[in-house]
Amino acid sequence: MSLAMRRILLSAFAAFCLLAPLPGLAATVTVQGDRILVDGKPFAVLGAAGQSRFGLLKQLGATTIRTYGDETGFVLDEAQKVGLKVIAGFWLEHPRRGFNYRDLAQVGPQLQRLTEFVNRHKAHPALLMWGIGNEVEADLADDSQVWPGIEEAARLVRRLDPHHPTLAVLAEAGNDKVARLIRHAPSIQVLGVNSYGEALPSLPARVRAQGWKGPLIVTEMGPMGQWQAKRTPWNAAIEPNSDEKAQLLSRWFSALQPHVQGEIVFYWGQKQEVTPTWHSLLLPTGEYTRTAEAMALAWGGNTPQGNRAPRISLFRFAGNGNAAAGREWNRGETIRAEIAVEDPDGDQIGVVWSVMAESTDLKTAGDAEAVPPSFPQALRDPGAKGVSVVGLQPGNYRLFATIRDGRGAAATANLPFRVK
Repeated sequence: MSLAMRRILLSAFAAFCLLAPLPGLAATVTVQGDRILVDGKPFAVLGAAGQSRFGLLKQLGATTIRTYGDETGFVLDEAQKVGLKVIAGFWLEHPRRGFNYRDLAQVGPQLQRLTEFVNRHKAHPALLMWGIGNEVEADLADDSQVWPGIEEAARLVRRLDPHHPTLAVLAEAGNDKVARLIRHAPSIQVLGVNSYGEALPSLPARVRAQGWKGPLIVTEMGPMGQWQAKRTPWNAAIEPNSDEKAQLLSRWFSALQPHVQGEIVFYWGQKQEVTPTWHSLLLPTGEYTRTAEAMALAWGGNTPQGNRAPRISLFRFAGNGNAAAGREWNRGETIRAEIAVEDPDGDQIGVVWSVMAESTDLKTAGDAEAVPPSFPQALRDPGAKGVSVVGLQPGNYRLFATIRDGRGAAATANLPFRVK
């Protein structure tokens, strides 16, 4: 064989490797109308965003886990072990943080990193699709540079790997965001929208009204966003307890399931955002809350040994007729809170109390926040029915209760209060 012929064959083989997954490994994922097919079979995208407790997530009935960037390789490997598919997210930089999609000196290196990312993971058997950025358009008065940037990235991904669809993730649907994406980023095959709380039931209709006909995945969903919550007179968002979150989540599942092709709950792990518990579906020690039961019920799975989380029937500051007014005290006063909890399985439960400062490091679009300081010295007589708080300096605080059943499940709640 001549050297020229050998080079031609090697070039053809290299091109084939770019286009074809390794035999017996990567699945072929296609889009047909508004359906997602894995090796020709319809696939429901049910799961969470995160990178922990994959086996538990699978047991709840999940099929998928979503990533945002650097953790993807680890997640793909761990997901494969338990039979989950992965939306492999690549982090496109945000103009709100100074990135300019019209500047080739910034865009070029990002596309090179994307090329390396796709080539590194495209043959993995757990790969479901590529997540091209997350809320890149958020918090912009003029987002015109974003859509061509998304298109350029998606077009590159489709050229490198035609066997897994491209997905773009928007921060809500907006009035015409989806229409602009359709017009300027035709290489996007699956639409992801992050949405929370009362906005969720109307989301499918709002997206379809803008002309989207392909698969729609709610790429982040939760019981309630902090921006949707009621507030104290000093503007602290009032967080639902874990029972209230589970009940809300069940409502949103029921409203969405006939109309979307995927549901990704946020966040399968632990994240500080306003509080350490607002969006966290797991405790730092790994326990799940009642939201896991809502997920299992919606997805046809179950919790380990059918274990149900503790329930909170009462949590309030003692001795106040007006809850909002009763959350403010003068310096030197003793603050007393009472709680009533029960376990539906009759498990022995314990209550752990903590006091934290109200967070002042509040960010937008999910950016990392610092955990506020805690004040264990302020707790007096903590017990299963209540606690006293004393000696705090003037400021804004939260009282947290964490209830564990000793079998892997927990309940959480907090009350904001102020010392004047």
